[in-house]
Amino acid sequence: MDIPIYQIDAFSDQLFSGNPAAVCPLQAWLPDDKLQAIAAENNLSETAFFVLLDNTENTYQLRWFTPATEVDLCGHATLASAYVLFELLGIKADRICFHSRSGPLYVMKTPRGLTMDFPATAQTTVAIPEHVEQGLGQTPIAAFAASNLMLVFASEQQIIDLSPDFRWLAQLPYRGIIATAPGTACDFVSRFFAPACGIDEDPVTGSAHCALTPYWAAQLGKQLLSARQLSRRGGAITCELAGNRVLLSGTAVCYLSGHIHC
Repeated sequence: MDIPIYQIDAFSDQLFSGNPAAVCPLQAWLPDDKLQAIAAENNLSETAFFVLLDNTENTYQLRWFTPATEVDLCGHATLASAYVLFELLGIKADRICFHSRSGPLYVMKTPRGLTMDFPATAQTTVAIPEHVEQGLGQTPIAAFAASNLMLVFASEQQIIDLSPDFRWLAQLPYRGIIATAPGTACDFVSRFFAPACGIDEDPVTGSAHCALTPYWAAQLGKQLLSARQLSRRGGAITCELAGNRVLLSGTAVCYLSGHIHC
């Protein structure tokens, strides 16, 4: 059986930057172990799979897998999936609805690029973990938690200078670790580490901005924010808080297309 596959650089307008995701359109769902094996073989931070639910309504079921596990929400692979549908498969619509483990997710063509409508993440204030300076090389000023742990630092330079101990981070009881600070050329910056999910550092993490956007909107007193993720590849996201939703906008480019033989 041949399965189409596309590799898309998301949250970037040029190749070799942003966050690469594999996207596999399916006619019907494969067994979960086959989906996980494909994601492990791709060895990217995320592989997205989607199946058409209703052609007239442009609705699809969407799932995301890291090399190690299925996850509840992935922003860059959602953006990549929408790019495949809009730009490569020729969907004649301005909006797509993805049904997912995080509920319905909408992606729209807008002047900002492709805009994703995601649920905002509510967080609670928590104690800064012990030995965090040992684990990251810098000391945060505040900590907040939901499924991820968000650590707030005082400056962009601290985010650049982080030296993560991935074995230490993997022992924390969170899906991933978000490190963030005010930006110098944008509203805020971040990095994201998820060694417990098989991803030491994710290049650009859309789902993390579901937590980052409400926090920085409150801190800066503005609803529309510019963000950069300061990984080696780097990437840019425009973020807007809309009630209990977050609108994340970005661009994408196609690196490769082909078929999986399995």
